[in-house]
Amino acid sequence: MSQKLPMTSTLEVRDRCLCFRAQRAARALGRRFDAALKPVGLTNGQFSILMSLNRPEPPRISDLAPFLAMDRTTLTAALKVLERRGLVVFALEPGDKRNKLLRLSDAGHALLMRALPLWRQEHDAVDAALGEIDLDALKAALLKLGEV
Repeated sequence: MSQKLPMTSTLEVRDRCLCFRAQRAARALGRRFDAALKPVGLTNGQFSILMSLNRPEPPRISDLAPFLAMDRTTLTAALKVLERRGLVVFALEPGDKRNKLLRLSDAGHALLMRALPLWRQEHDAVDAALGEIDLDALKAALLKLGEV
């Protein structure tokens, strides 16, 4: 008969595991922001990608992937969806044709303009729901976890 893991181990992981809690919180927040952004046809992930492209100089995928904490393959697949919708434009980098530069199209900018008030409204509701939590400390802790 094989030995079984004791229930105390399960409780230890439940009570101690930062990964579990971060994933659970991320899924819950993701669902909230997916619902908030649904009227403009975006998911929270698509909103984050589009917002990360709202910058003066177009980034390369290799620059964007670590910023979003995504692997290049997953990011490229997500960008293709946004490109097919006419929200993102790919261009070859002038000095190095192997690299693609990414920029928002006019339609991408227009959609972000419509999405931002929805995001702000939902974010205000999340902030209010967190009550007395020190949001600056929470954001700093989450950034630190992203560097571990």
